[in-house]
Amino acid sequence: MVLSLSMMLWADAQLNRVEALPEYRVANTAGTNWLLVGSDSRQGLSEEDVDRLGTGGDLGVGRTDTIMILHIPLTGQARLVSLPRDSYVSIPGYGEDKINAAFTFGGPPLLTTTVEQATGLRIDRYAEIGMGGLANVVDAVGGVELCPPEPIYDPLAQLDVQAGCQEMDGPTALGYVRTRATAQGDLDRVNRQREFFAALVDQSTNAGTLLNPFRFVPLVSSTAGAFTVGKGDHVWHLGRVGLAMRGGVQTETVPVAGFADYAVGSVVLWDQAGAQALWESMK
Repeated sequence: MVLSLSMMLWADAQLNRVEALPEYRVANTAGTNWLLVGSDSRQGLSEEDVDRLGTGGDLGVGRTDTIMILHIPLTGQARLVSLPRDSYVSIPGYGEDKINAAFTFGGPPLLTTTVEQATGLRIDRYAEIGMGGLANVVDAVGGVELCPPEPIYDPLAQLDVQAGCQEMDGPTALGYVRTRATAQGDLDRVNRQREFFAALVDQSTNAGTLLNPFRFVPLVSSTAGAFTVGKGDHVWHLGRVGLAMRGGVQTETVPVAGFADYAVGSVVLWDQAGAQALWESMK
């Protein structure tokens, strides 16, 4: 017990923390809502890492390749909802733009504000992981099983996989969640991101990982250093995410009405009626 507690406190001290929640919030809503962010920042990657992961150069703060809301209700099944990064929304102080631009303009607080105002859901907790961290966590658990429905070849993401279930290591899994080289581009990608996240949680919390010190210790070390969380978030809160998802999770993408080309580029338009019904069902 002492060893477990010591490791938990050590891991909590390794987490990177930022001010993620804005000063002005929407009204409180039911359950616990996590804003889960995958950043395309290359900060901290060595030249060897860049070559191994096929990420290209340092983009500094970068943008958000992945934006998801994990809703953990008081009772019942958790829900994981993807927000396509090109979703066309109102960003406070900046007007209409792609939702991932909020992260570039104002970091986690502005992204959280934008998500809250677009959905009406109060964000309670925040977690962010970058490219290198994602690959390291996958390798720490010995890889994850993913099931592409069709072959995907994308030299930009250093990805060449066949259809069907297969074990993917860190660099391959990173390419799998990054690529848009399929028919529906970003909409396909958000489906793969949810598939990956569920597979990673499943692999991280199974007995083969938790009872194997050669996997568990590297997992704790890699996970702690890889994540950036809000000021009030702790490693035991991340553990709650794992428990909620182990109990089963309903996955979906915000309803989409179509696409358009605006001054900010090609954007994803939400089905406003469908999106509103989704948010109301989570309040």
